[in-house]
Amino acid sequence: MNALELVQKGYACFGSGDIPGLLQLMSPDISWQFHGDRAAPYTRQVKGTAAVAEWFGQVAQADDIQAFEPREFLAGPDHVTVIGREKTIARPGGKTFECEWVHIWWVKGGRITRFWGMLDSEASGQARNK
Repeated sequence: MNALELVQKGYACFGSGDIPGLLQLMSPDISWQFHGDRAAPYTRQVKGTAAVAEWFGQVAQADDIQAFEPREFLAGPDHVTVIGREKTIARPGGKTFECEWVHIWWVKGGRITRFWGMLDSEASGQARNK
C-alpha cells in the first residue's frame, strides 16, 4: 500500500468510527502534533499510539463533529498533505463552527510515522467562548 492509499484508508477508518483500525496503521512510536485554539484539549503534541488514542478521546469529549470532509490529497512518495473542511459543535457550549483544516502525514515502511495538523483556530475558539 502506498502513502496515499494508507492515508485514505486512515480517513475511512476515522469516518466509520474505527479508531482502533486507524491506530493499527500507525507506527508504535508515531509523532502526533495538532495546532488549534488553545482552549481545545487536543491542541498539543503526543508520541505513541496509546497517546494518540487518548488524543482522539479528547477530541470526542470536546467536539461533536457533524461533517468531516477531506477534499484534496497532495501525495509524495513518503508523505501526503490533505486539505479538508469540517462542521463541528463545540462542547460543552453547543456553538457550531465550520472551518478548513490541513493535515500532513508521513509514511515509512508501510506505517504512518508522523502527523501534523491544524485548523482555523479563530473559528473553533469563538465557538468555545462562553
